[in-house]
Amino acid sequence: MSPLTQPELLRYARHLSLPEVGPEGQQRLKAARVLCIGTGGLGSPLALYLAAAGVGTLGLVDFDVVDYTNLQRQIIHTTPDVGRSKVQSATEKIAAINPFVKVDAVNVKLTGVNALELFKKYDIIADGTDNFATRYLVNDACVLTGKPNVFASVFRFEGQASVFATEAGPCYRCLYPEPPPPGMVPSCAEGGVLGVLPGLLGMIQATEVIKLICKIGQPLIGRMLLVDALSMKFQELKLKKDADCPVCGTNRTVTTLIDYDQFCGIRGQETAAAGDIQVEELQRRLDAGEDLYILDVREPHEYQIANLGGHLIPLGDLPRRVNELDPSREIITHCKAGGRSAKAVEFLRQQGFKNVKNLSGGITAWSERIDPKIPKY
Repeated sequence: MSPLTQPELLRYARHLSLPEVGPEGQQRLKAARVLCIGTGGLGSPLALYLAAAGVGTLGLVDFDVVDYTNLQRQIIHTTPDVGRSKVQSATEKIAAINPFVKVDAVNVKLTGVNALELFKKYDIIADGTDNFATRYLVNDACVLTGKPNVFASVFRFEGQASVFATEAGPCYRCLYPEPPPPGMVPSCAEGGVLGVLPGLLGMIQATEVIKLICKIGQPLIGRMLLVDALSMKFQELKLKKDADCPVCGTNRTVTTLIDYDQFCGIRGQETAAAGDIQVEELQRRLDAGEDLYILDVREPHEYQIANLGGHLIPLGDLPRRVNELDPSREIITHCKAGGRSAKAVEFLRQQGFKNVKNLSGGITAWSERIDPKIPKY
């Protein structure tokens, strides 16, 4: 391990005072290579604290750009960064925090094609993603390359964290063998998330990474930490390795990366949405004075933020209020991004409605492509 320089000894003095860390632990941190998947809500505090702690090499994987809606929780990015590459923005912040950290900025989408080769370059993988397809991809790639997967996820006011894919413990698939049906679990964009919650879970991830590197404490291997921010309660679930797990079990059937979009039903979902109406077509038809019934299936508080002037029936109320709708009229459903309104279309068709369509991209797409005066949230 590379010895610590005098400036590093000064910078990490509080670590060096801890017998559990000391010079040897700090040298381990300096020699470590950690790959952070995502530089968003979880990845922001994760990367910032790992950099401050002195992790020698940080890989950052993200292909997104900074958006105004990110700033409520993605604290590594600031207002002037809006429109910039997230990895570029994050790299600059890390350099300002700790110039001794080397950053590998990987401005690409993580896929089954590049994941294995990328993971081989690092000691630990920290998963800060927000979708099931990438979570399964990260998990499987970690198992196949023998890299620990420091995992966290958040939704609304709740979060969870664990360490998967170690030799002794379970992997993500041991806990969740199959993904939920498409659209069953709303995204953070649809369901919202308390801004400080990803910060809390991201710091837990950083803590687990540091413990693994320094070989101290009891990492969250075989344990799932559940966080409820509203009640500020922490619970722990014991997890066991599944001997029948197709990825890490005794008789493994997944020995290479698969098509994770297909595995999670995303492609089928896109195909089913092929007949939905685009915002440009809806605008043209409304301007032409066509008799369309615009059904908004969001919640009342969302309608107050932004609306297209449609009729509000929240998705949860639709079964008992379906008699308010006229089956003879053409109905265009919409929500924030298209997920809930797609469920509304499916329900209405089951009830015998023949002429019902989903507005692809929802009110967000309308704001981006038709009327920027409609607030995005």
